[in-house]
Amino acid sequence: MFFQIVRCFQLHAHKLAADRTLPILTLYTKDPCPLCEHAKEKLEPFRRRFVLQQVDISLPENRIWLDRYRLDIPVFHLNGQFLMKHGVDAALLDKKLQEAEKQHERKSDLLK
Repeated sequence: MFFQIVRCFQLHAHKLAADRTLPILTLYTKDPCPLCEHAKEKLEPFRRRFVLQQVDISLPENRIWLDRYRLDIPVFHLNGQFLMKHGVDAALLDKKLQEAEKQHERKSDLLK
């Protein structure tokens, strides 16, 4: 049942991003993670520009991410691509979000 709920949440996050044309920012985290909490605070100025999806690497179904990022969290991916680790680089995030926004504008212009 839990796995169905998690999968439903993931699908909902992707649908929200598609509907609103917002990129998906994935945060690989665990509980507790004080660095992750601090990183989420640094995301606040950008929060309307992406959909945040959190992946708890300590859950059994996320073992691959635990093996990969055990000592590096918080880790962020933007639209499935590695973006940054150990914290939030606001300048890099802003730059990548601008690139995603411009790419979306170009796609929208092609559809007109």
